[in-house]
Amino acid sequence: MENIHNYKIITITHKQIQLKKIGRYVLPNVDTPEAMGDHLHALKEQLGLSELMYLSTCNRVTFLFTCSAPITAFFKDRFFDTVYDYLTEEEKVEGKDSAGFYEGREAIQHLLEVASSTDSLVVGEREILRQLRTSYEQCRTLGTTGDSIRLILDTAIEVAKYVYSNTKIGEKPISVVSLAIQRMLMHGIPNDAHFLIVGAGQTNNLVAKFLIKHQFSNFTVFNRTLSRAQDLAHRLDAKAHQLEDLADYKGKVDVIIACTGATEHIITPELYHHLVGEDRSKKVLLDLAVPNNIDPKIAELNDNVRYIEIEHLQFLAKQNMSFRKKEMLKAKKIIAYELNSFIKKFEERQLEKALHEIPQQIKAIKGHAVGNVFKKELNGLDQNTLELVTRMMDYMEKRCISIPMEVAKTQLVHKGSKRQAMSKRAKQRILRQLITDNNNEAV
Repeated sequence: MENIHNYKIITITHKQIQLKKIGRYVLPNVDTPEAMGDHLHALKEQLGLSELMYLSTCNRVTFLFTCSAPITAFFKDRFFDTVYDYLTEEEKVEGKDSAGFYEGREAIQHLLEVASSTDSLVVGEREILRQLRTSYEQCRTLGTTGDSIRLILDTAIEVAKYVYSNTKIGEKPISVVSLAIQRMLMHGIPNDAHFLIVGAGQTNNLVAKFLIKHQFSNFTVFNRTLSRAQDLAHRLDAKAHQLEDLADYKGKVDVIIACTGATEHIITPELYHHLVGEDRSKKVLLDLAVPNNIDPKIAELNDNVRYIEIEHLQFLAKQNMSFRKKEMLKAKKIIAYELNSFIKKFEERQLEKALHEIPQQIKAIKGHAVGNVFKKELNGLDQNTLELVTRMMDYMEKRCISIPMEVAKTQLVHKGSKRQAMSKRAKQRILRQLITDNNNEAV
């Protein structure tokens, strides 16, 4: 029978190690389902695991598994030597020192927090729930998971949905780029507006995703390195130029988005006037650089300019993060309740599994009695007596199976119904209390 302490999680995340290093702990050469299946089954066998699920995202690598062995120093060494045999000794040590190790109740709680996005790099983002489901389905299909991981994943998904539906943890954007696009859209930019994008680094590549999502289509990209400008322009189906040619640009300009590593203003009042000429239609300037790439004086000198700069966006992002963290407290109260509920559910499931073994065990006892213990006596009986004894034993077998099964099932149904009813009432009480706490804070 499985034990609640058999649940284990070993994870390396953004909280423990630099994001750029996490990639070293992603399993290599598992690009196909066949390769992933072979690798995970091999790890299960080598480490003596009952079940195994593997999750890899841009900011976490997580192994959820079940086994009876505790996570000791020896187990950690064996795990990293087995899973990361391709790493240097220094990288293995850094991984062990940085990893999070969870067992039993702590492992279950950690998974619920991950699914509900209270442990995410961006608190409240729902992408992690999709990633969890995808990873589980893949591992289930590959046959590396079983009933225990199925049970905890079903619960984690259910809890996450409840958290997202009954708290505001996912509301109010906290990404500076997301806020910038939101602010830009407030100015009613038409889809055929002409965008001048200055800089082709990570931030403007992220900006590009939002621009494509909102179906904008007219872009021109400038960057110091032409090849990077061309890469971004290719994604946007745009033209690419070197930054030094910006003053020669003759096209229409409705929106300027700037983010480079320059330490001085790139878009000066003089350059801006040269770019727009006598065009007095509304312009939006979006400056995502530190220090600013667009001179704020442009907005002071031109009534038709709407200037969005990063300092204000960062302030909004901090406010929104503070809001989400308050909502995260509500989410953690829900998770705490659901953790206790899951442990009861898990115990009931183990009893259900044990009940399935009763018929086989009783049949085995009967077979042993007939074939070994009373073999001689039965051989000495006449046919009528032997048939009577056989019917009596069959009757006793059925009764010995049915009585404990009926009693246990009645108990399980009663407990299950009671637990579900209690669950609804408890959730309602939690929500009422959370709302009361929130209102008190507002006052």
